Amino acid sequence: MGDSLPGVLVVDDEPRSLETLRRTLEDEFQVLTAANAAQAEVVLEREWVQVVLCDQRMPGESGVDFLARVRERWPEVIRIIISGYTDAGDLVQAINQSGVYQYISKPWHPDKLLLKLRNAVELFHLQRQNALLATELKLRPATLAEALRHKRAVLQERFDWNGGIVRGDDSCMNDVCDLIRRVAPYDVSVLIGGESGTGKELCARALHYNSLRRDGPFVAENCGALPDELLESELFGHKRGAFTGASEDRVGLFELADGGTVFLDEVGELSPAFQVKLLRVLQESEIRPLGSNRRRSVDVRVIAATNRDLQTEVRAGRFREDLYYRLATFTLALPPLRERKNDIAVLAQALLRDLQQQLGKSVNGISHETLACLESYHWPGNVRELQNELKRMLVLCEGDTLDADLLSAHIVHGVGDEQIEELGVIRQAQGGLKERVATLEARIVKETLIRHRWNKTRAADELGLSRVGLRSKLERYGLEQIDGMAELEHKAT
Repeated sequence: MGDSLPGVLVVDDEPRSLETLRRTLEDEFQVLTAANAAQAEVVLEREWVQVVLCDQRMPGESGVDFLARVRERWPEVIRIIISGYTDAGDLVQAINQSGVYQYISKPWHPDKLLLKLRNAVELFHLQRQNALLATELKLRPATLAEALRHKRAVLQERFDWNGGIVRGDDSCMNDVCDLIRRVAPYDVSVLIGGESGTGKELCARALHYNSLRRDGPFVAENCGALPDELLESELFGHKRGAFTGASEDRVGLFELADGGTVFLDEVGELSPAFQVKLLRVLQESEIRPLGSNRRRSVDVRVIAATNRDLQTEVRAGRFREDLYYRLATFTLALPPLRERKNDIAVLAQALLRDLQQQLGKSVNGISHETLACLESYHWPGNVRELQNELKRMLVLCEGDTLDADLLSAHIVHGVGDEQIEELGVIRQAQGGLKERVATLEARIVKETLIRHRWNKTRAADELGLSRVGLRSKLERYGLEQIDGMAELEHKAT
C-alpha cells in the first residue's frame, strides 16, 4: 500500500470482523486497525487518519462514546458507526453526541461500504478546503459577498423554469413549466404529484428560485425515510434531553428555512399522528421543538410532493382532507417519462453532458440507434433510471460513441421484464395470428442485430438463417434504413 492511499482506522473488538473489514478496504485505503478505544487513540495520535469506522457495541466503552472524544480532539476526522443494532435511540445518540457522518447496519454490503467510505474521504478533503477558503474569506469580506451573489445567480440560472427543466419543443412538460412560471412568484403552497424519478424536487427548486424567496434557504426532507420522532426532531427541532440521545439542542429545518422554502418529499407517507402535527404548523406558522414549552414563529413556503394519489388517499381515510387542502393550493402533475417520448433524446444528451463532467470521461455523443432504443423503452424508473443507464454506458464505453451494444438487454428489448415484453408486444400488435407472429419476429431480428453490432453473418448464424434469408427479413420488416444508419455511424467512428 502506498502512502498516497487515504487512511482509514477500523475499530472492532472482534478479530474476525476486523479482518473482514481490512480485506474489504485494503485495495483502496491504508487500513489501520484497533481492538478497542484505547488502541485507537494511540493510532490517531501517531498516524494521519481521515476516516474512523467504529463498531458500536464494544466492551468497556461504546463506539458513540469513543467517537464523541474523537470529535473533540480530532474534529476534522470523519466518523462512521457500524452496528448490528438499529435502535432509533442509538441512531439519534450517534448523530447528536458524536456527530457521525454515517450509521451503517450489519450485515453490510462490500460495494455500499466502499462507496460510503469514498464519500467520507471526499468530505474530509472538502472540509479542509472549506476551512482554508473560510480563512481566506475572513480577510476579504467583499469577496465573500460577491461569491454569494455569484452562487445565487448560478442557482437561479440552473433552476430557471424555462432553461433549467430540460425538454423538447413539443414537450408535454411545457404546460407544467408555464404553471411554474405563473405560480412561483406568489407565496402559496404547491403539491407536486408524479411517479418516483420524474423530477419533483427539480420542479420544487424551480418554484423556489423563481420566487421572491429565492435569496432565502431551500431545505428538503424525505418524509418517508424517518420514524415520527426523528422526523419531528428533524423538521421542528428539539431541546436537550427531549428523548434518549438528545444531548444538545437542535434547530429544525423549518426554523433553518425561515424566509425561504421547505420541500416535503413523499408527504403521502406521513402517519396520521404526524399529519395532525404538520397541519397545526401550517395553520399557525409556528413550531414547537420537542421538549420545549415555547413556540417559535416561522415564515416558510411549503412545497410538497408525493407519488401517491392523495385525493384517493383522502377518500380512503388515510390522509387528512384539511391537510390536503393546506398543501394543494396549486397542484402540479408531472408526466412519467414514457409519456415524454419527444423529450428522451434531448434529456439523454443533457444528462450525458453532466455525467461526463462528473466522471471525467468524454465521448462524442449517443448513436441514433441507441436513441431509438431509449425512445422505445417504457422507463418505469423515469428520468432517474435513464440517468443510471447512461452512467453505466459511459463507464463501459471504450469507443467515441455510446452505441446500442452497450445498452442493458431489457432496454434493447424495449421492456422491463419477460412478462411485460410478452404482454406489451401482443397488446401493440395488430391483425391476426400471422401479423402478430411477424411483429415478434421483427423484434427478435432487430434485437439480435443490435447485439452483434449489425454484423449480418453472426446474426444470421444465431438465427439459423442464410445471409440472403436475413436480408429478406430486413426488407420485409423495414429494417434496412436502421441497418444503413448503423453502418454510417460505424464508418464515422
